[in-house]
Amino acid sequence: MESWNEVMASAKGKMSLCRACKNCNGIVCAGETPGCGGKGSGSSFMRNYNKLREICIRLDTIAGNDEISTASDFFGTPVSLPVYAAPIGGIKVNYGAEISEADYARELVEGCLAGGTLAFTGDGMNPSMFSDPVAYLKTKNGLGVPTVKPWDMQNMKWRIEEANDAGVLAVCSDIDASGLTGLRNSTTPVEYKSVEDLKQISACCQSPFIVKGILSVDGVMKALEANASGIVVSNHGGRVLDECLAGIEVLESIVKAVDGRMKVFVDGGFRSGNDVFKALALGADGVLIGRPFSHAVIGDGHEGVKLYIEKIQLELKEAMAMAGCKTIRDITRDCVTVNFR
Repeated sequence: MESWNEVMASAKGKMSLCRACKNCNGIVCAGETPGCGGKGSGSSFMRNYNKLREICIRLDTIAGNDEISTASDFFGTPVSLPVYAAPIGGIKVNYGAEISEADYARELVEGCLAGGTLAFTGDGMNPSMFSDPVAYLKTKNGLGVPTVKPWDMQNMKWRIEEANDAGVLAVCSDIDASGLTGLRNSTTPVEYKSVEDLKQISACCQSPFIVKGILSVDGVMKALEANASGIVVSNHGGRVLDECLAGIEVLESIVKAVDGRMKVFVDGGFRSGNDVFKALALGADGVLIGRPFSHAVIGDGHEGVKLYIEKIQLELKEAMAMAGCKTIRDITRDCVTVNFR
């Protein structure tokens, strides 16, 4: 397909639950879980999207004609831009799409690598939802990040051993998935994790360990104590707690608390290159994006993913150009004005 609109039109025709709205802001699908919506009233999902609208990019076009570069790195591995596919599982349950978890992961990873970046792969009640993507990552020299749900320690450890064997770049655990009712009541239930639990998990990892689901400075301090190498500032897409803060509105305070001691990523409502620019200006090392990547895979497989990455990269370059930034490092706090209400 030649355009993102074509990919979205294709995805819309292949999904029975997600409506593929023009503005993916959580309004139409509010409360639809399972499904794509946010929990309860859906306010947390909507807040993620809306708080990004309350940040404005500073215009400054008095600059040289140097080439603009979005190049960055992920724990030392070069990437074309600091944007990564977020871990998503349950494609049929949440999107109503007839694609297997294994095929989804393969197309996502392939498309991200073709676009010069990386995918965080998912996990689920069926062990193959973790193992199949990891096996594929192994064929790609480990270029990706498996994400482990907060299962009991035994079920976390064998997954981490598989990730270690695949030589992956990092291992992530979305610890906020402990709040997903379906997983708490499953045959292999998720658990809440203490600092000591996370220390054990971190010690098992042969690559950087990332804790996903941090939304406060207190959480930062616990992740640091647990020897995490990075965090994802996240409210799980607004799907685990109604009426909570958005990642973008706590990002700056969290970056300040981290003070360079670990990598800080963020997700939640990011859709465009402008959104990515705003997060980088507030100190994020990178941004994870979920639903648009899912639409890309469902609509046109790895080609759709590559097209979406190219779209985001162009939008980011345009924002950088209009703000007088030539490299990712040039995107600093004074490039944006925050008007949180």
